Amino acid sequence: MSTLGGVTRPTIALIGAGSTVFAKNLLGDILSDPALAHSRVVLHDIDAERMAVSETVAYRLANAVGAEPEIVTTTDRRRALDGATHAITMFQVGGYRPATVTDMEIPARYGLRQTIGDTLGIGGIMRAARTIPVLLDVCDDAAEVGDNTLVLNYVNPMAMLCMAAHRATSVPVIGLCHSVQGTAAQLAEDLGVDADDLVYRCAGINHMAFYLQFGRRNADGAVTDLYPALHERATADAPVRLHRDRADGGVSELSDAVRYEVLRRLGYFVTESSEHFAEYVPWFIRRDRPDLVERFAIPIDEYPRRCEEQIAGWERLRDHLTDPSAELRVRRSHEYGASVISASITGEPVTVYGNVANRRADGARLIDNLPDDCCVEVPCAVDADGVHPEAIGALPVHLAALMQTNINVQSVTVDAVLNGDRRGLHHAAMLDPHTAAELPLDDIERLVDELLDAHGDLIPASLRR
Repeated sequence: MSTLGGVTRPTIALIGAGSTVFAKNLLGDILSDPALAHSRVVLHDIDAERMAVSETVAYRLANAVGAEPEIVTTTDRRRALDGATHAITMFQVGGYRPATVTDMEIPARYGLRQTIGDTLGIGGIMRAARTIPVLLDVCDDAAEVGDNTLVLNYVNPMAMLCMAAHRATSVPVIGLCHSVQGTAAQLAEDLGVDADDLVYRCAGINHMAFYLQFGRRNADGAVTDLYPALHERATADAPVRLHRDRADGGVSELSDAVRYEVLRRLGYFVTESSEHFAEYVPWFIRRDRPDLVERFAIPIDEYPRRCEEQIAGWERLRDHLTDPSAELRVRRSHEYGASVISASITGEPVTVYGNVANRRADGARLIDNLPDDCCVEVPCAVDADGVHPEAIGALPVHLAALMQTNINVQSVTVDAVLNGDRRGLHHAAMLDPHTAAELPLDDIERLVDELLDAHGDLIPASLRR
């Protein structure tokens, strides 16, 4: 930590800053925060062209909000982390091509269909095998050259990566996602209420956390339970929401029928989107029931479509973001990153939903009926002394049981990668709810081997044949 004119000056490293649109959102949040406006911001990426675009965007953002940061770019990760007080990880090992395409196309030849493939399932397992070693290298570098670095991880598969970091490094890591606050805002829109009036309590694992309470604070301070309204909506026709992340600025319509069906059956609303959640369970994507995909409007191969749209529109985005005459609007995103950094610098506490180890330093569990060493998503208070997760107690038993089916896959995958156990990745795939519902054991083994061989050098040497 340094000072500039008596002002505390953190060094914030963005690892994978070539993700221009996401970097723009985070940088806009950071530079518009008075406590962070003079930060030293280090942009790192292995793609120099994309990093250059992000650098231009950073300077334009700083000018737009009147911030005076020091902006540094480098393709050397260790240099990027030198003196870093905070590191934001936002990279994708192997990129869309060849890695993500491989994760989708090879399973499809076996009849295993996916929607997103970045969190669980065969796609999540492969992404973890590629990514865990890189995240641990980031943590190792931060431990050696950083300034008591706090790592803010945005990379998927979130739970597996954070679990691995909690097991294998002493560097503090908090996983940040936008599913809790993002879904809350979607539900507010569904119900026609102001998102600022929402009062909720949420807990679970990343992409499978549930709102234990969900209400609206009234003008008199009393809280109205909104679950009856959600249940009423769940009895209506399949709800459709607008998904606004297309690179061309267009609007895609996606059904939320899966999540409302889960609400009907389990009694609680899950935080992650229907297209994600459909592949975490064995109920919706089934070869023996093709009618379910149509009934619940499940977008098979949704992630590749998004990637293709983003790639096709990247040059247009680049031209717009770097055109000095083009308007560059800066408005606060719903990401937690800047709030966490600001709270850790100023000491003014903030509460976010973070992904952390279930076992606290004092030995207590955060969620009583989930395993000690899993990664949970719970409210976390952040201040100058660090991240302080809130103990939740026990979850409804059926929700904890559902989460355990995903935790099994996460834990076995992490152990396999940390121990260089190729056979362990077979076991993880065998335990995956969706994969196990679709494929026999011999196909699962062949599929895992074919994927590992196809990824080649992207997979750590200990997991190759």
